[in-house]
Amino acid sequence: MGQTEFAPWNDPEAKPLIQFKNVTKRFGDFVAIDNQSFDIYAQEFFALLGPSGCGKTTLMRMLGGFETPTEGTILLNGQDIAPIPPNKRAVNMMFQSYALFPHLNIWENIAFGLKRDRMPKDQIDARVAEMLKLTRLEKFAKRKPHQCSGGQRQRVALARSLAKAPKLLLLDEPLGALDAKLRQDTQFELMDIQEKTGTTFVIVTHDQEEAMTVASRVAVMDHGRIIQADTPADIYEMPKSVYVADFIGDVTIISGTATASGDGYDITFAEGQPTLHAKSDQPFDKGQACHLAIRPEKVSITAEKPADATNALQGKILDIAYLGNLSTYHVELPNGQIVKSQTANTRRLSRRSFTWEDDVWLSWTDTAGVLLKE
Repeated sequence: MGQTEFAPWNDPEAKPLIQFKNVTKRFGDFVAIDNQSFDIYAQEFFALLGPSGCGKTTLMRMLGGFETPTEGTILLNGQDIAPIPPNKRAVNMMFQSYALFPHLNIWENIAFGLKRDRMPKDQIDARVAEMLKLTRLEKFAKRKPHQCSGGQRQRVALARSLAKAPKLLLLDEPLGALDAKLRQDTQFELMDIQEKTGTTFVIVTHDQEEAMTVASRVAVMDHGRIIQADTPADIYEMPKSVYVADFIGDVTIISGTATASGDGYDITFAEGQPTLHAKSDQPFDKGQACHLAIRPEKVSITAEKPADATNALQGKILDIAYLGNLSTYHVELPNGQIVKSQTANTRRLSRRSFTWEDDVWLSWTDTAGVLLKE
């Protein structure tokens, strides 16, 4: 199921699996979720991404049935889920702590919910075997949780959550306890399992890289609102606000005023600095405040002024972040503005052209940045 074919949110005929309709959640005077309406489709891997306290966990807890909306409705398959208790919903939640039963072995942990639902024994055996295979835990069926690694326990919790074949699986910071290398491997495993089962996954995370890797769509949240919900590529390449541009990845924001010029806009941003040029689908009035968001990998760094560059600024290297395969140069313009440029490190350190305090030129095309209103 390639991302290209799978885009039900662009299909006006597609019926959402989950619909939030004007949902508000208050705790006393505090508004945790502020009048939100959005849809999630069947078989999506939907990520709720945002800083601590932005409301992403509250949204998830309302889906799970652990909180009820103060106002508005949440529909699952067209049915209002508010009156349905958590254990009767076609929804399962996998907690950050995994919450495995320490005295039961892996097989028994996975079978627990099925036994409680009084499923016939042969069906339980078949279902647990299927889950063990799906999560590659066949060899560990007889082990207790404490005899398993963090990554294995994570897979047990996933197998147990999927055993009852929920329509929707909620994952709360599921990879938080794993080390960096294992997190990366597990992200791909999660995507693989989600694709094989066709279950709709909603993941809560504050790790932007994780959200961008696993999700079909990412909802970037702030103060109880979804600021933008889009595919990872659109969130990165076409942010609709400075907040989203700034939240995902590395970015330089240059604030100025826009004036129409040819097929784009001239941007005036500081006294004594050249005018910049950018193309934009959004209309700007003459002299309207604007923000140019530009990714460091789209900015070239050279010793001499490039002859034919649309945008060229001169500055001094203030900082260099060396990330092994990449270096990010933080270049200060005479007005104090910092612009970042990123280059691939194809040569050894000793052979590199630039170092601290060097005067350099930064340049980019008129389509490299995104011109934003707010």
